[in-house]
Amino acid sequence: MKKTKHKMLCYHRQITQHLQQLTAALALCYSVAEYCCPVWARSSYTNLFYTQLHSSMRLISGCLQPTQLSCLPVLSNVVPPALRRKAATDNMLQIIEAHPNWPVYADVFEHPPARLASRLPIWSDMTSVDTITQWREDWSSASVVNHTTVTDPTIQQPGFDLLRHTWFLMNHFQIAQGPRRANLYKWGIAQSPSSDCGQRQTMNHAVDTCPLTKLEGGLNLLHEVDDDAVMWLESTATAALVNK
Repeated sequence: MKKTKHKMLCYHRQITQHLQQLTAALALCYSVAEYCCPVWARSSYTNLFYTQLHSSMRLISGCLQPTQLSCLPVLSNVVPPALRRKAATDNMLQIIEAHPNWPVYADVFEHPPARLASRLPIWSDMTSVDTITQWREDWSSASVVNHTTVTDPTIQQPGFDLLRHTWFLMNHFQIAQGPRRANLYKWGIAQSPSSDCGQRQTMNHAVDTCPLTKLEGGLNLLHEVDDDAVMWLESTATAALVNK
């Protein structure tokens, strides 16, 4: 009885770990990185904050360093940093506009003419943006591997409630970046990029075409996370990962 309870507790902890890390990242990392962001959101130095934010998203999604950056917000279910800053700026402008008696109102809505073209004050872009709509538009035009498998980047992607190891492995296939021999060979870890079938072992090869490991239905079925896909991830894909 105690062993059963212990297994159930461990299972629950692994499932909820994604949400816990997501909450922790928003509370500890993003809250600091976005402090007073309406003031400095248009600065040319905002990219310096991205390093830590990207690390947080990789921790949540299990993505590796070579992952395309556009994929990180989608798989970690965090609004892209630029859109989060724009939403914060729009919200502050709406508050200021509703209080014309505040001294800051004149600074923003009755501001002096711009003196330097290189400066981008808060009133340089006062067009409100719908975050969700803009995120979808940006994703539809993004050049990302396996782009078509994600129909809506703004929602938690299928499989977010899987066990941590299974969820990470699925994301590796989604972004085509994972510990397969083609990558390991490129990183100087494996002696050959070929799989046991003789072909170059990439993530897409393992799920779509390899006669030894392929999943019937390929990557599209894997993204649906039905019972067959989960079983394939936990058995065939995991075994191939151990024996790589």
